[in-house]
Amino acid sequence: MPESRERTEEGRTPEAKEVAQPSAEEGLDERLRLALHAASEKKAHDLVVLDLREVASFTDYFVIASGTNVRQVQAVADAVQEQLRKQLGVKPARVEGYNTAEWVLLDYGDFIFHVFEEKSRRFYDLERLWRDAARVPVPSDVTGEGARSSRDEG
Repeated sequence: MPESRERTEEGRTPEAKEVAQPSAEEGLDERLRLALHAASEKKAHDLVVLDLREVASFTDYFVIASGTNVRQVQAVADAVQEQLRKQLGVKPARVEGYNTAEWVLLDYGDFIFHVFEEKSRRFYDLERLWRDAARVPVPSDVTGEGARSSRDEG
């Protein structure tokens, strides 16, 4: 396991201790909100946040977004990385899938940001695979009024 993913006794990564992790009812921490906002600014759609703390030990949250084509998927991934680096000094531990951009994974330790091309998102269907995870409401002030997910329940 890479050092950045080592767990402490409390089950959190070392960097997660710096930022208190909210419950689903309390809302999202600053890094997640900034990542969602950056994706929304690049017109990512179907934004979903899954709280994996009760069902997985390798990360706390999945953030899932879609782009309509390879260039948009890369633009969303670039925007998320740039905003988190510029505003909070946070870099992903690893980035996978950027060149093909069907599915770009940005691993920030206690959350993983997934950006899919629409066809790949339907194929891999992480929301179904992780259906036992709690779905966290995405605040409209983070995404703007036009980014409401068609996958939202209710």
